[in-house]
Amino acid sequence: MIDLTNKVALVTGASRGIGRATAVEFARAGADVTVNYRSHGDKASEVVTEIEAAGRRGMVYGADVSDREAVEAMVRATVDEFGRLDILVSNAYYSKREPFLDLTEEAMRRTLDVTLWGAFHSAQVSARQMAEQGDGGSICFVSSVLAHIPMPTSLPYNTAKAGINHMSATIAKELTEHRIRSNVIEPGWIDTPGERQYTTDEEMREGAKKLPWKRLGEPEEIARMATYLSSDVADYITGSVFRVDGGFSLQ
Repeated sequence: MIDLTNKVALVTGASRGIGRATAVEFARAGADVTVNYRSHGDKASEVVTEIEAAGRRGMVYGADVSDREAVEAMVRATVDEFGRLDILVSNAYYSKREPFLDLTEEAMRRTLDVTLWGAFHSAQVSARQMAEQGDGGSICFVSSVLAHIPMPTSLPYNTAKAGINHMSATIAKELTEHRIRSNVIEPGWIDTPGERQYTTDEEMREGAKKLPWKRLGEPEEIARMATYLSSDVADYITGSVFRVDGGFSLQ
């Protein structure tokens, strides 16, 4: 079993979906967790309840990751509450699906502000804290196979995720001297509340039949990879990209 005992993690966008599953999985592995959310505060509180049921400490923190000052305050609050920060999972995102010819500047900006800039703010502020502590750390970005696959109507999201991949690699190279690792997870088609904004149950059932693995992924499957990459077992892994997509990218 992966052991995160005595580790402190911050998971952004953790009230639902992949973020929620990751926060709970971290707690089960022994970590204390700050549960970040921008909306769905009631759901974030439920996540903390699950963390505490696993015998660990959890803290809810509402912040828009596109707001630099809010991210800085969140990291300070995490350190004040738990004494340190060892792990960041940058999962928060925004996505607006529109055809390119209809795409608004507002939708493009908001997606980049949250998904790309939010990842930058979260990573840099967290890494500075880890570097100051002086005993390493882990940053894990939740990207997407759409960093490579140009899915129509998803230009802002695709662009942001492609940027995250290269940002992570650059961070990994720069932070080796601090023993801070940076890696990327690329989920495929995962059954999340965010995905259900755009897809009906019937569309998801029929779409799943066409996938190589004949089903959608579950948030917990991404969470298990994040837990592994954030643990000391993965100490020799940095600057890497891991697809957890059931063969989606093979189509």
